[in-house]
Amino acid sequence: DMKQDPSGASNTKGTDWHTSHAKYGWSVEGIFPSGTDGTHINTVDWNKAGTLIATGDDWGMVNYFRNPCRAKGRPVSLRGHSEHVVKVAFHANDTYLISVGGYDQTIMQWKQ
Repeated sequence: DMKQDPSGASNTKGTDWHTSHAKYGWSVEGIFPSGTDGTHINTVDWNKAGTLIATGDDWGMVNYFRNPCRAKGRPVSLRGHSEHVVKVAFHANDTYLISVGGYDQTIMQWKQ
């Protein structure tokens, strides 16, 4: 049944979602550096424990933040790709973060 819920978003408050990859929302408001419009963030992933948010951007950076990341979040930044990062994903046991570069066509494995 694919009907819209007329009660709105408050109906899902407190719901634990299996995964989340949205770059816009309450818990990710702080992932955007000041003065940017948000289009440079290409990919977002949450670790399985729900404590970290990872992003990949147009500047070749892999960043991770504490969850939730409210306004002016301070990332830990990892440099390795030459240009834009097209995908980040946490490994199933949260030990590794995997990133995929666009122009450099590399896959990197980052250990926590």
